Amino acid sequence: MGTTTSGGSSGGAGRRRSQRVLVQVAVTVTGTDGQKGKFEEETETLAINAHGALVLLSAPLSTGQKVTLKHKKTMEEQECAVVFLGPQKGRKAEVGLEFCAPRPAFWRVAFPPEDWTPRHPEARRAQ
Repeated sequence: MGTTTSGGSSGGAGRRRSQRVLVQVAVTVTGTDGQKGKFEEETETLAINAHGALVLLSAPLSTGQKVTLKHKKTMEEQECAVVFLGPQKGRKAEVGLEFCAPRPAFWRVAFPPEDWTPRHPEARRAQ
């Protein structure tokens, strides 16, 4: 499994505070869905950054709603807020989750500096 970085913003959410890393990390998301029922859903991240993740979920959620994100490898949990509801992909939707409290080491990856992109002049030499 490789990783790809992507900068910029999507969905009009404004400038990102940290660079995204497009990587799949196994996670479990739990909380209360839009119909006030409890849910627990196993999924993988589509992208991560130092402040949260983008995941695919089938649970009907609302912006601002609180959920718990569990990293399946480390079993660490982090409370998150739903900050983005994206397009449907089949019966699931893209959901942007932001950590409620800073946890820079949650993903166990070092995030690259903002100028570290595939278009950077030194990128070709590193490959």
